[in-house]
Amino acid sequence: MAQTKSLCAIVPLDLHQRVTAEKDAAGMTTNEYMTKLLIEYFNMKENGGNNTMANGSRTMAFTISEELFRRIKAHLDRESARTGKRLTQREFVLGLIEAALNEAESQSTEDSQTQDQEEQQEIPAEEAQPA
Repeated sequence: MAQTKSLCAIVPLDLHQRVTAEKDAAGMTTNEYMTKLLIEYFNMKENGGNNTMANGSRTMAFTISEELFRRIKAHLDRESARTGKRLTQREFVLGLIEAALNEAESQSTEDSQTQDQEEQQEIPAEEAQPA
């Protein structure tokens, strides 16, 4: 077992409450949670700010308008009612991203194939003249 040493810090009460709530939700002791948090922080720093998780996934976060957020929530509620299965924000956004990428990649492949066909159909002038 690795050697350990105590690390204490005085933090604002709201931060303490947030850390405690997250720690409890994760079912971890304070020692386990703070160790995990500090390891993740230093790993992220070493990776140039990129937070690659243990399973190879990455976090993508962005801000949207309140109006768009409400529209998304209303859509999720309608879809959940229609299908009888709860559709999460994560599932919805990932589905949109994957669909858009699939379409863009498919279009890119079609464009490359069309360009290859056009290049094959063009015969240079010296090859077209009989020898």
